[in-house]
Amino acid sequence: MLKITGNSLRVDKWLWQARFFKSRTLATKIAASGRLRVNRKIITKPRTNIKPGDILTFPKGSQIRVIEVLMLGVRRGPASEAILLYKDLNPPEKVCPSKIPGKQCNKTGRPTKSERRLLDRLRKGTG
Repeated sequence: MLKITGNSLRVDKWLWQARFFKSRTLATKIAASGRLRVNRKIITKPRTNIKPGDILTFPKGSQIRVIEVLMLGVRRGPASEAILLYKDLNPPEKVCPSKIPGKQCNKTGRPTKSERRLLDRLRKGTG
């Protein structure tokens, strides 16, 4: 069960509890690297305390995550509990409608055989 602790928590511990990083060591490295912002201020110390209402901005993979802290946790629980700790402020990403591996969404590169035939018909004027 999710319990609310005091009014602040270390940022590295919260990132780990909210399941943004697999280990607390990785969360500590991000906090110490200067690539984490709390309320638009660059953080260089993992011991920086956060509280509900704070906005965190940090790189995760190939995207920049913008997260609002809703509550503080006690433990690193299951993902269903971790989702309750934050609100994601990132705009939703465009998802490729094609689930076929190797199929490109943005249609760059060579056309497929059926696309070439369609292009040939359009160029020749036959329909």
